[in-house]
Amino acid sequence: TILKMGEDEGVPDPEFPLIAESTGLDLEQIDSLKKGFEGFDKEGGGTISQTTMQMILKSMGVKVDKDDMENYAGEVDEAASGKFSFMNFCQVAAKFMIEDDEEQMKEELKEAFRIYDKEGEGFITTDVLKEILREIDTTLTESDLDNIIEEVDEDASGTLDFDEFQEMM
Repeated sequence: TILKMGEDEGVPDPEFPLIAESTGLDLEQIDSLKKGFEGFDKEGGGTISQTTMQMILKSMGVKVDKDDMENYAGEVDEAASGKFSFMNFCQVAAKFMIEDDEEQMKEELKEAFRIYDKEGEGFITTDVLKEILREIDTTLTESDLDNIIEEVDEDASGTLDFDEFQEMM
């Protein structure tokens, strides 16, 4: 069933959970993308162009690299039609929106490493790493933390330099 704009307002789109599962976006992000998509899909044809995808993402404050856009768009537009369905748009958008989070996390990691390497020795202890991980992800259990430490501290030295730390992330 194709919904016309304005129909079934307030009812979550049945394809949203599917999109969330396949892209890693949350429902709120998908809803924002849907609004942008519908705003540009004036004829209701169900597709938008690559340029339009870029404009929508930029208007949402998402950093869009033109080369990455070309690559991601090419991945989902197998027929090279230049037309993108809402699902395609979400797949492309997810690459930028989720990557943004990863970039931000990497910066936070560098900062955290500097803060916790108080003596400036170029390494942190595995106990300190546990503290950092707890701050980043409050859902990690003690057992999860031990498993992570075991994986990253391969030589069981009890310390991690920044490279090991970054590799882990």
